[in-house]
Amino acid sequence: MNKNELIGAVADASGLSRNDATKAVESVFDTIQTTLAKGDEVRLVGFGTFSVARRKASTGRNPRTGEPMTIPASTQPKFKAGKGLKDAVN
Repeated sequence: MNKNELIGAVADASGLSRNDATKAVESVFDTIQTTLAKGDEVRLVGFGTFSVARRKASTGRNPRTGEPMTIPASTQPKFKAGKGLKDAVN
């Protein structure tokens, strides 16, 4: 399912117009992104938790030349599925 299909499913399930469903889905995504950018987490009980993981700088190897290279520290988004989502899938 892609984003347009998700918007269509939300519109059908909620009875919203496609335009209103688009605004709702976009608002959810924007809110999650903004919250993660601040370093906070978004916890949706029964669904899962969006959080931010910080990776330390490390040393790796260039796969083409084999030379050692420094991989800079970074911040990565992370999702951990909740019990309700795990149970629904299994």
